Amino acid sequence: MELVALRTFQAVVEEGGILAASRKLNTVQSNVTGRIRRLEEELGAELFFRKGRGLELAPSGRVLLEYARRMLQLERETSTAVKQAGESAGELRIGAMETFAALHLPNALKAVRAAHPRVELRVFTDTTATLVTGVLEHKLDCAFVAGPVVHPDLAFDALVVEELVQVHAKGADPVLQPLILFREGCAYRTRALAWQRAIGHATSDAMEFGTLEGILGCIAVGLGWTLMPRRVVEQSAHAADLVVEAVPDEIGRVPTGMVRIKNGPSMAAVKTLGDAVANAARSGQR
Repeated sequence: MELVALRTFQAVVEEGGILAASRKLNTVQSNVTGRIRRLEEELGAELFFRKGRGLELAPSGRVLLEYARRMLQLERETSTAVKQAGESAGELRIGAMETFAALHLPNALKAVRAAHPRVELRVFTDTTATLVTGVLEHKLDCAFVAGPVVHPDLAFDALVVEELVQVHAKGADPVLQPLILFREGCAYRTRALAWQRAIGHATSDAMEFGTLEGILGCIAVGLGWTLMPRRVVEQSAHAADLVVEAVPDEIGRVPTGMVRIKNGPSMAAVKTLGDAVANAARSGQR
C-alpha cells in the first residue's frame, strides 16, 4: 500500500471529490481516479459509493480513512523527527485557543525557534473542541486547550491554570445584560453559561463573536458581559473601560495545557514548546 495512494484517498475525502482533490494535489483527475481504483483492487473493497458525479464514503472507506490518517501522520512525524535530529527542516503544526495564543504562545514559539531554527512553525487558532478533534485526526501535532481532556488516545499535560473573571462595562449591570460568548466548542463558553444559570441572570440571551477584541470591545460599550482570563482583560486596549469581578474557583480556575497523541513519536520541538510554556508559568507564579 503506497503512501501516495493513501494521501490521494484522504484528499478525495477531505476535498469532497476527484476534481477538488486533483487540484489540491496538483495532478490530473485521471491520476487520482487511477490511484483510488488501484487502492480498491489492492484492498479488495469498495471505498466509495458513486452517486451521480459525487462520491460518498463506503463503510470500508470509513475504516480506511482512520488508518490512512494515522499512517500519514506517522510518516510525517518520522520525517520531521529525523530532520530535527539532523538539524534539517521539519514542520510543527500547533493548535491553540485564541486566548492562549495571545497570552502564552509568542514567547514559547520564540524558544522553539531558537532551539530548532530550521523547523517550520504553523499555528492554528480555534475552539478547544475543534482543536482536540484536529489532534485526533492527525491534522495537528499538538494543541493548547482548556482541560482537563480525558480520551484514551490522547495525553494531556496541564501547564498553566487560567483564572476566568466576570467582565462588564463600568456602570453596567451584567444581571440585566446578555452574555457575549465565543462560538460553540469553546470551553470558556460552557463555564460562562453555567455561571449565568448559577447566579440567576435576568436575561438568558447570548451573542457570539469570533475574536477576543470583538468580545471585549462590545462589552466595553455596555452591550453585555462575559467570562475571560484575567490576564487577557488586563492586557486589552479596552481595559480602562471594563470592570473585573472574581468568580468561584469551580468556575474560574481552568487547567490549560498541551494535548497530543498518547503513543505518537516523540518530537523534540513539541517538548521544547511545552517546556517553554511551563517554565514561563512557573516564573510568573514566583
